[in-house]
Amino acid sequence: MIPLEHLATAHAPDGEELRLMRRGEDFMIVLDRNELMNSRMSGSEEALATMTAERLGDRPAQRWLIGGYGMGFTLRAALGVLGPDAKVTVAELVPEIIAWARGPMAALANGCLDDPRVHVVLDDVAEPIARGRGAYDAILLDVDNGPDGLVRDANDRLYTPAGLATAKATLKPGGVLAVWSAGPDKAFAARLHRAGFEVDEVTVRARSNGKGARHTIWFAVR
Repeated sequence: MIPLEHLATAHAPDGEELRLMRRGEDFMIVLDRNELMNSRMSGSEEALATMTAERLGDRPAQRWLIGGYGMGFTLRAALGVLGPDAKVTVAELVPEIIAWARGPMAALANGCLDDPRVHVVLDDVAEPIARGRGAYDAILLDVDNGPDGLVRDANDRLYTPAGLATAKATLKPGGVLAVWSAGPDKAFAARLHRAGFEVDEVTVRARSNGKGARHTIWFAVR
């Protein structure tokens, strides 16, 4: 059996420990006993980007905000479907996540962080949302296992009525707020409706081959 290697450790601002693990060619980021993500399953993270692009169509010079770099699956998928005039801001709270993407996981990143369309902000994604009134065509959130602040309690504010109202104000007319989740959440879906979004809840398989666990993505259109 291929041994599991502990490559590096990082700490979120609230002190929670994140560990970068590797088994053979597979990488995992682990919080306590929860495997937050791994390099084997990328299908739903890629769908977060490609299905957002489908909803926006051929708008010129699109501006996207991606909350959480993770392992870069959403960013790489976004770059694959966006035009050369697009701009993508990636907000990542934990600097080591970006360092790992440029270091042990550089082959997996495949140069996406060096794309001229990409701007990385080492900050809580709530901050560029609050500052960017009417700035974005799309806001993509994959900072938790769902709208419950698992990784960081402060992330709960993204999913409150006030947080959703701020996100809506930050979107351009017809813009899309896309939220990834490990599973459905009826209360959150209702909250999106009450915030005035047109909501499409989609179930997507975890793996790119259409297999694996079923994940949920909400596409909320302003």
